[in-house]
Amino acid sequence: MSTETASTDSESGLLRGLDVTVTGAALLFWAGVLYWAQTQAISQVRFATAFVGGILTVYALNETRLAISDGDWIDGAVLIPASLALMTASAFFAINFQDVYLQRQGYALEHEYMLARLVILSLMYLTWREFGNVFLGLVFAVFGYAMFGNLVPGVLGHAGMNQATLLQATVTDLYGFYGSLTQITASWIAPFLLYAGLLFAYGAFDLILRVAIVAAKYIESGIAQTAVLSSAVIGSINGSYTANAAMTGSFTIPTMQEAGMKGHRAAGIEAVASTSGQVLPPVMGASAFVMASYLGVPYLDIVVAGLVPAAILVVSISIAVHYLAISDSSSQDMEFSEFFDETLSTEKKVFEAIRFGVPFGILIYLLGIAQYTVMTSALYTVVAMMITGTLMPPLQRVVDSSGVSPVSELVTQVKNTVHGIRRGAIILAPIAIILVVISGVVNLFSTTGIPAKIALLLINISGGVLLFAVLLGMGVAILMGVGMPTVAAYVIVAILIVPTFVSDFNVPAITAHYTMFYAAILAGITPPVATAAVIAAGIAEANFWRTCGAAIRIAAPLFILPVAFVYNPGLISMDVGLNTLYVGLLVLLGAVTIIYGLNYPFKMRPGRKLGARALLATLGVLIMVYPSNAAKIAGIAVFAAVFVAEKVMIRGLTLPFGRGASQ
Repeated sequence: MSTETASTDSESGLLRGLDVTVTGAALLFWAGVLYWAQTQAISQVRFATAFVGGILTVYALNETRLAISDGDWIDGAVLIPASLALMTASAFFAINFQDVYLQRQGYALEHEYMLARLVILSLMYLTWREFGNVFLGLVFAVFGYAMFGNLVPGVLGHAGMNQATLLQATVTDLYGFYGSLTQITASWIAPFLLYAGLLFAYGAFDLILRVAIVAAKYIESGIAQTAVLSSAVIGSINGSYTANAAMTGSFTIPTMQEAGMKGHRAAGIEAVASTSGQVLPPVMGASAFVMASYLGVPYLDIVVAGLVPAAILVVSISIAVHYLAISDSSSQDMEFSEFFDETLSTEKKVFEAIRFGVPFGILIYLLGIAQYTVMTSALYTVVAMMITGTLMPPLQRVVDSSGVSPVSELVTQVKNTVHGIRRGAIILAPIAIILVVISGVVNLFSTTGIPAKIALLLINISGGVLLFAVLLGMGVAILMGVGMPTVAAYVIVAILIVPTFVSDFNVPAITAHYTMFYAAILAGITPPVATAAVIAAGIAEANFWRTCGAAIRIAAPLFILPVAFVYNPGLISMDVGLNTLYVGLLVLLGAVTIIYGLNYPFKMRPGRKLGARALLATLGVLIMVYPSNAAKIAGIAVFAAVFVAEKVMIRGLTLPFGRGASQ
């Protein structure tokens, strides 16, 4: 055997060994998470330290496997010691919890400071590895501000802190990297991402695509609407619009292009769908859990408050996508054979409905009716998903007598369960890493008093005008959202901006949080960074700037909704009533006006078309934002008149009530 062949076999054996080890580590990790969710045998802070070590073990093994398979031995060589340092620290703090957390608050021993330094260096490397230079630069800027705030002039200055204080605030006191956000991730977010991993493994998202294809048969813009539906639903659970654009865009974008849609428009649709999915209940890209914790209200109340805004966004985007699809005169017919080898029988549909419907029904019942905690509800949902996901296909084989052995099917589904458990850990890992880092950043913000300073600065710059303050807050949210998941961007602006809206502008707390939450997702489609658009444009091989333009035209109401929330507080309500629905309908019609103006394929000369688009977009903004319902209705009447006039004068539509006059 040649040396080259032996080396290849050795590398293959190493990769197979790592692959098995990743699966084993994921199984042990989730066993620990679910056991704690059931028993809560140790305190939440102590569990959070162990949680960080566990998820980073899975992450390190999996990423090392990927690095070696790509031939990047240097990355693997750096990744392993960085992860080992974090695992060692987590184990040390979990084992010595009583001494570190209860007896030595405010100071630490020298070896603990050394361990804290290694933790910071390791987290910075993993942060750079996952989220790039921009976010790493932001974190270093916060560290620099914390240590050298005495050099900052004006209202933003502070006394500064020495290295020991920085290490205590971020690591050794267990209020920083192991603080509240990490604890929320460990107890609330993690089980839901395990649920997401199981859904992927059991084929739930194939089922979503099947449903979307059926729905597309009744809509002229079928393929494009399927892309929106599938990407938005998956994006709600995924937690990262960048990852979602890469995952779902790999099949939605080529499909739209094959149907005749231009590349930049297909990419723009995918970027918007992946981004807007972050606001869809019930998961809302994991941000709903953090918001519920900050507001001290039941998680279900956050979900209910987000229903009307999410409906406005989804409907307006769907209309925009329809207009773009018909503008390209693309063929929007979809056939099952293009995606799936077989259609589902009636029996199969029933079994699939039970398989996925029962766990989801349990989730809704436990959260909405029985009022269980988020953690307990997620635990029982995951257990139910494992049971129905594993047992329903073998039961179907018994009923349909298809010739496939129920035992063989059971083995297959057990393998799928293991794959789902592994995938859940892999989905969770990057989100956990960034939330651990953000947790440390938030503690530094609190220690330096920066939220109060930002409040003063915001009031001074805005001149006390609410509109200017909201626009400035949105600008900060977009900057913070560059290169990071929505939940991380939302956390930063919730700490920095929301208190100002509540205390100085008397905006209701739930409204202020939703305003900044919606603003935080704008970075995905806002140039010059627009990470979701970058990924989508790359898949479509389209021009980045044209992709951003298409995305902004489609999602234009998303840029207006944060302002609309503030001036129409009835939109955001944890107790949805007729007033919320009425205001929501008026705002929706304003959003439709914007969409119609920007995306409808007008048959006019370029000059007139541009003027019509600008006027309708402006009218739509006024309808969405202006607080008077009477003014909204007047604006809607103007839009209705323009809509009908265009159909009559340009497209030759004959109105029923006009027939007598013409005869």
